[in-house]
Amino acid sequence: MNKRLVLKILGATLLIEAATMLPSYVVALVYHDPGDGEALLKTILIMVFLGLPMWFLAKPRESNLRAREGFVIVALAWLGLSGFGALPFVFSGYLPNYIDALFEAVSGFTTTGATVVTNFEHYPHGVMFWRSFTHWIGGMGVLVLTLALLPQMTGRTSHLVRAESPGPSLSKIVPKMGDSAKILYLIYAALTALQFAVLLLAGMNPYDAAIHTFGTAGTGGFSNYGASIAAFHSPLIEWIITFFMVLFGINFALFYRAITGDWRDALRSEELHWYLGIYGTATIFSTMLLLPRYHGFWEALRYGSFQVASVMSTTGYATADFNLWPVAVKMVLLLVMIVGGCAGSTAGGIKVVRTALLFKLGRREIRHTFQPRKVQVVRFEGKGVEEGMLSQVAMFFCVYVLMLLLGAFAISLEGRFDVETNLTAALTCLSNVGPGLGAVGPVENFAGYGPFAKLVLSLLMLAGRLELFPILALFHPAIWRKS
Repeated sequence: MNKRLVLKILGATLLIEAATMLPSYVVALVYHDPGDGEALLKTILIMVFLGLPMWFLAKPRESNLRAREGFVIVALAWLGLSGFGALPFVFSGYLPNYIDALFEAVSGFTTTGATVVTNFEHYPHGVMFWRSFTHWIGGMGVLVLTLALLPQMTGRTSHLVRAESPGPSLSKIVPKMGDSAKILYLIYAALTALQFAVLLLAGMNPYDAAIHTFGTAGTGGFSNYGASIAAFHSPLIEWIITFFMVLFGINFALFYRAITGDWRDALRSEELHWYLGIYGTATIFSTMLLLPRYHGFWEALRYGSFQVASVMSTTGYATADFNLWPVAVKMVLLLVMIVGGCAGSTAGGIKVVRTALLFKLGRREIRHTFQPRKVQVVRFEGKGVEEGMLSQVAMFFCVYVLMLLLGAFAISLEGRFDVETNLTAALTCLSNVGPGLGAVGPVENFAGYGPFAKLVLSLLMLAGRLELFPILALFHPAIWRKS
């Protein structure tokens, strides 16, 4: 284990986090909320005080990262990111319990959107801005941002991106990983700016537009209103956010292909077809079942399409209490919650590509029972998929289900809620969605859970955002041994 290199990169991420907190500090100064700016400034100074020595004094003997170091750095960076990101909530006095503040920070950075906050409208502007900005930082990944800003920091950076990137494929769109990181962040920033401008044109004030753009771009779903998007009473705003939620659930590599002139190839993407097909099917099905509840097809489509987009992109915004919808619609939402968005997007879930490969793998095994001698290759994106990749996908799904069940069991030990609430709370945290069913539905929150359950749910959120294995790797003794 190259501990000095690990320490150096962790120091860099602390400094990057301190820099990303500066816009929130500026917002606090603009609105003059009491204690707001002081809480953010204290946190910034603490991170700089710790990060600078780690960055400058750690002198690694070699700069190349091995796979296990990549996993350790990603896991520790995200734990530190959340731990320090929680401090403004504590210092401001609005979430004095550190466990609650940590839960909120983890939910923000992992783009989950689950919350323990109840009195949204009374929170200071700077802290609320930071709360939503954590979505934007965590959406693409803090280490991807670090590599974009400091591309020469280390060699063999693919291990970092592979451990942090959402999905089974490596988002390397040009030969150099640092250049890939810059391109991804430029696309991310451009789409964010576009949504911000459109929301301004739709009538939102700049502060609200920024808050809800961060929540949509990072597919996180934090709002500064208890009623979420329903607080605006605007079908136009709902349609705009629906469109961008779907957009941010698409693999960013496809945007790069389209921008560079290869848009026909981007449109032929099998992953994109699966993603839009699942979304379209779920929306039509939900709309049909919601017709008796709403006034006509277009109103049912408005609510159905928004909520399916919100859950499948794992954003978690709400315009209605889907806890009250028919059971069949809630089942559709649970299914797309598991599926999530595309690999290489800011969305959570097990990802569309894994869902497609699991479907094709299952179909092959069924065919194999009556055609045992025929060689059948699973194909995706026009290419044969290696057996090793298929095994990884199957293993990922098994570990995902196991963590879901163990997490639901662990939080049920508190004895506070029923099976529906505990199971969907674990599922929504592991898939980084936000709202669940029962007592954690779209108009409820997670404040009713105790400290133990909040810590378990925080670990599930981190595991879901980091594709399970970096967090699990921390508990494996072999990863800490000397090379």
